[in-house]
Amino acid sequence: MISMAPAIRKWLFNDAMPWWTEHGLDRQHGGYVEQFSLDGTDNGATYKRTRVTGRQIYVFSQAALLGWKDGAQAAEHGFHFLTRRCWLGEKAGFARTVTRAGDILDPTPDLYDLAFALFGFAWYLRASGDASALLWAHRTLDGIETRLRHPSGQGYRHELNSSESIQQNPHMHLIEACLATYASSKEQRFADKAVEIADLFRTKFYDPKSQTLCEIFQDDWSRASGEAGRRIEPGHQFEWAWILSSAQALIGLNFEDEIRGLIEFGERFGIGERGQVRNIVRDDGVPINSGSRSWPNAERIKAAVALYELDGVDPTHAIDTSAQHLFSNHLHHTPAGTWIDEFDENGAPLSTLIPSSSLYHVVLAFAEALRVAARLKP
Repeated sequence: MISMAPAIRKWLFNDAMPWWTEHGLDRQHGGYVEQFSLDGTDNGATYKRTRVTGRQIYVFSQAALLGWKDGAQAAEHGFHFLTRRCWLGEKAGFARTVTRAGDILDPTPDLYDLAFALFGFAWYLRASGDASALLWAHRTLDGIETRLRHPSGQGYRHELNSSESIQQNPHMHLIEACLATYASSKEQRFADKAVEIADLFRTKFYDPKSQTLCEIFQDDWSRASGEAGRRIEPGHQFEWAWILSSAQALIGLNFEDEIRGLIEFGERFGIGERGQVRNIVRDDGVPINSGSRSWPNAERIKAAVALYELDGVDPTHAIDTSAQHLFSNHLHHTPAGTWIDEFDENGAPLSTLIPSSSLYHVVLAFAEALRVAARLKP
């Protein structure tokens, strides 16, 4: 039995959803507010990122599916902003950022942002049944294919015309988005793309010997040299484990050993003295940054769900301890429903803002915790 389930449910429906429905929507210009001051007031950010719009569309779509009555309208609000203000046309796709009023600020195609546009469309389709969301999903993937494909034919540039290092993180969110779109539409194109990126994980991103996920690669797909190639983010280890578990369930891929390895390394080296998930460790487990943001702790909850569904390992301890850490540190904040995003290794707060982008991580993790909690009742 997950003892934190009532607190999770209360925070979602009594605190977070009411607060973000009231304050998180920009009702003057459309879309969502990018960030807030720590007292919960709009801090007047002059830009809006496509990635945040996609994430918030997910948040409100998920809330609607969980029974939050205002979720559908709040998700539709973001869907219209994304498609009407951030879209540059078939030849250019989605902008990376727009102004607060919705004018184009940075038109650069960015894989991370496009992945979250796709993710938002997938969940909006699931929550609303609006067939146009699937058309937008295809347009988004079309743009990724035509503008961001790496010259080698393997994977993608993280932004248009970039010859810099290759990043695993945008690929992680692209497979997440493709799996979500396949779950909502059952269109094979998105399953096929997920298979392609899963193969990149197996052949490029993950080292089974050290059980580590590399973050940065040189242009020939070798791991970055020096310390850059040795930096490991435990939160991403946990996040990939959950994504690969979803790939197994949805499209029948077998990543059992990789899921176990990712979680084993994360649990062994990624948990700090205060129970926090460390920001960064080295590939031999040596801590580099033992501070912690909210999102890695949320991802540990999802990893526990993945291991439970793979091997039947009771997720109660990991879910309860990670949720308790979130509530005692990050989510223990006024206004209720907001958070302190980052702490140092000693537990001192570092954040000066409330980033809207973090809500996606917490909502998804808590939704997964509630999903399995129903199956773990005594």
